[in-house]
Amino acid sequence: MNVQRWIARRESDWTDLSKLLARAEKQGLRSLSAPEIHRLASLYRSVSADLARARTQQVSNRLVKDLQRLTSRAYSQVYQGSRRQEWQAVLDFYRWGFPATVQDSAGYIALAIALFFGALAVAWWLAWTDPAFMPLIVPPHIISLVRDDQELWMGSIVGIEPFASSSIMINNIRVSFTAVAGGITAGLLTTYIMLLNGCLIGAIGALVTQNNLAYPFWAFVFPHGSLELPAIFIAGGSGLLLGRALLFPGRMRRIDALKHYGQQAARLVYGIIPLLVIAGIIEGFFSPNPGVPDAMKYLVGNLLFIGLLVYLQQRRSPAISASPDAILAKFRSYKSG
Repeated sequence: MNVQRWIARRESDWTDLSKLLARAEKQGLRSLSAPEIHRLASLYRSVSADLARARTQQVSNRLVKDLQRLTSRAYSQVYQGSRRQEWQAVLDFYRWGFPATVQDSAGYIALAIALFFGALAVAWWLAWTDPAFMPLIVPPHIISLVRDDQELWMGSIVGIEPFASSSIMINNIRVSFTAVAGGITAGLLTTYIMLLNGCLIGAIGALVTQNNLAYPFWAFVFPHGSLELPAIFIAGGSGLLLGRALLFPGRMRRIDALKHYGQQAARLVYGIIPLLVIAGIIEGFFSPNPGVPDAMKYLVGNLLFIGLLVYLQQRRSPAISASPDAILAKFRSYKSG
């Protein structure tokens, strides 16, 4: 290899990379445009190859060290693992990734909703037509409290809000995770959980309506239920996704279908955890608060539900997909592959 000719041919790329890195190091990576990010990533690959060639040829130690410094600087920019970038990836998931996954899983979530409300309707009807049905679903002490004392049971939360809130969060997360894991039973356990919860809400709804306590009961349910119930429906959809992979893998091998739909279900689970935490806080501190008018609770519940629907309908802009972070993420996956 003619070293001098090679250096003369490659030196312009080294200079260009050094200039881009100087800007990135001084002003931040986001100061570069999308084409410049593409250029930086491409130059990093070619200069890394130049360094490997320089080490195997009769090239001066000074040039090898210069190329080492240049590739090290480029590496730190391309593969920087700062906490800010990690948090940005989390924020991007909750801003765009989770709504997109919910949209992709809409059919399974709709099936979970249908199971829930189908069971709710049947339980409501049976509770009105068959007196023997209610004790099969609703605990006896709740029936006695509502029928005999004309009171709701939520007042027991007042005074122990922190404990109640944490207990509610844990229970809701447990129910949701069970619904997801139920997919491994070909969706049977997931279906059972959706039906059971629908029956319980339907029977309790009929009980409070029969005793003229429906308005305060639903005022309690609306604020946290606007987030909690959709989260449980999404968890049910996750379980049904796994059930579909087992029962109907299509052209994929069953193990490959489980991996594919399992990743989709996992994204749904990650997304609902904040919903369940927020719902638990609301249910512990806001929903049972006697100082908050029932009308305000209905208003808050409806606003939260509308906000959730708007959030879940978001779609990522194509322009954002070409951002510097997205370009570098693609480059990193290319390199790791």
